[in-house]
Amino acid sequence: MAKSFKDKIKITGYDELFGGSAGGDCDAKIKEIPLNELHPFKNHPFKVRDDEDMNKLIESIKENGVLVPAMARSRSNGGYEIISGHRRRHAAELAGLSSIPVIVRDIEDDEAVISMVDANLQRETILPSEKAFSYRMKLEALKHQGKRSDLCGDETSVPGERRLEAREKIAKDSGESAAQVRRYIRLTELIPGLLDRVDTGELGLKQGVEISYLNRNEQKSVLSVIKELSCKPSLEQAQKIKDLAKEGHCSRDSIYAVLREEPKKARKVVIKQDRLADYFSEDISDQEIEQTIFKLLDDWKSQQ
Repeated sequence: MAKSFKDKIKITGYDELFGGSAGGDCDAKIKEIPLNELHPFKNHPFKVRDDEDMNKLIESIKENGVLVPAMARSRSNGGYEIISGHRRRHAAELAGLSSIPVIVRDIEDDEAVISMVDANLQRETILPSEKAFSYRMKLEALKHQGKRSDLCGDETSVPGERRLEAREKIAKDSGESAAQVRRYIRLTELIPGLLDRVDTGELGLKQGVEISYLNRNEQKSVLSVIKELSCKPSLEQAQKIKDLAKEGHCSRDSIYAVLREEPKKARKVVIKQDRLADYFSEDISDQEIEQTIFKLLDDWKSQQ
């Protein structure tokens, strides 16, 4: 028998709900809070989408109520700021509820940002743009904490060393390489139209990173040409455009010329199944295998 959506719901651990270890947080209280008193987290980077998963969540809430409390903190101007549970609040509203259970915590801005990012990164589907802005928010919060409490380096560390250690902490927490975290954060420099294309897969992540070094007017020209040619730039083309910008020759005509070029045939490497079996068990998905291989490659490259 197929599992119902209710059976698939994962009850989060104490760390996600309370943002700390069991017994280490005495200020958390669960309250039933009206929906109109719950406000989105400032600059919340995660989208609340009315998709199939949302419809399933709505049906689950209609049948069972909100199984996992949201988490929020009090606002100085009244009401509460949601740290995690934006989707639950939206689904509860659509399900006809007037309130939901909420864990209320008294935490400062930096800790709230870190808790918000870590809780939302547990989602199964996360867009590149969501990762980009959430990693950036967490990096800034960690750097700020580091300046105040030496979280990310000792007092003699230069700012660059603090940033590096904070980025490595994000990598460790997220299961990504530090290089990949750096790529995602770089995507925040893209104009919205190009970032949307990264989200939809019409522009590769690494291509987006290369184009992010262009100024906004140059990026607008790239977007315009991509739309006109209905093309998906290769990494080589994106690097050429970046080089043009460095040289001060990144005009619409030069971008057009690069993107009209036939990209080189992509390299295709096939790894035999029996070779992979020496390193990965059968229950590991293809996506997890690919992520592991590229994380190891990123680590290797950073050491060269």
